[in-house]
Amino acid sequence: MTRNVSNQRLWSRTRDDLVRAVERLGFPAELGEIIAKHLGSPKAMERMISYLDYVKPKSEELIVDEMLAIRSEIDAWREKKASEEANARYNEMLYYELAEDEDE
Repeated sequence: MTRNVSNQRLWSRTRDDLVRAVERLGFPAELGEIIAKHLGSPKAMERMISYLDYVKPKSEELIVDEMLAIRSEIDAWREKKASEEANARYNEMLYYELAEDEDE
């Protein structure tokens, strides 16, 4: 339970940092809150904060485009990991099947 509370605090603190970064650029806090919700993780939000601080985009469209790019990279990484896990299980299954065939 303590870990869950700690994770929630980290998420909330990072979300607040993201909202402030969006506001510093002159955009509404609601935009930052929506972006935080769509990014989902503190690490992704930190990437977005870095982008905002470094690039200082002048339009909401640029901010949303970067959020979508970060989200796309996260989704691609998750798909890759799922594929690697499925491949490892498949190879394990083949290995043990072959080993059983050799024992007969």
